Amino acid sequence: MDITPFLRGIAIGFSIAAPIGPVGVLCIRKALADGRLAAFVAGLGAAMADTLFGAVAAFGIGAVMSFIDGQVFALKLVGGVFMLGLGGHTWRSAAIGVEAVPGQGPGMLKDFLLTFGITATNPGTILGVAGVFAALGPSVRPGGPQSALLVAGIFCGSTLWWLVLSGVASAARSRFTPDRMRLFNHLSGGMLVVFGLAALISLAFV
Repeated sequence: MDITPFLRGIAIGFSIAAPIGPVGVLCIRKALADGRLAAFVAGLGAAMADTLFGAVAAFGIGAVMSFIDGQVFALKLVGGVFMLGLGGHTWRSAAIGVEAVPGQGPGMLKDFLLTFGITATNPGTILGVAGVFAALGPSVRPGGPQSALLVAGIFCGSTLWWLVLSGVASAARSRFTPDRMRLFNHLSGGMLVVFGLAALISLAFV
């Protein structure tokens, strides 16, 4: 069996996930507050969204691609407002001294759904998938038997990135005093607000 599509998928998945965006910021914050497992599960939400878009590209589902292309404005609006609200909540929580307690976060399922929603409402995800597909060479035949291997590779590659990031971030956890954690929460909240504003400002160019 030719596993080249699977290996190519790993490279695509890792390349899509690696840039540090809003989900990366959240994953690092979860690692520092709740530990490696909580951060990894949060990252899996983004990995599932990456895989979903990868499947759309790999199987050549034209109708879905057309629908997504026609909903860029709505997706950016929802994603931008969502990140603004999340960033504001994170900033306020740090400002009033609300610190996350390991094992007492909002729940892994909620974190998973949160990162899935952020990634799925980001039009840049599907554009990133398409760009990396093109950069890494010709695609397998759309809908062919090797498409499933490609999609599985995308999931594994994206998951590998979140495993690495959550491990590295959790290794630094012992160095974060409450004051440092409060400062990081301020920074992460501010970054999420910036990401949200960038998404909303980009609406003017849609």
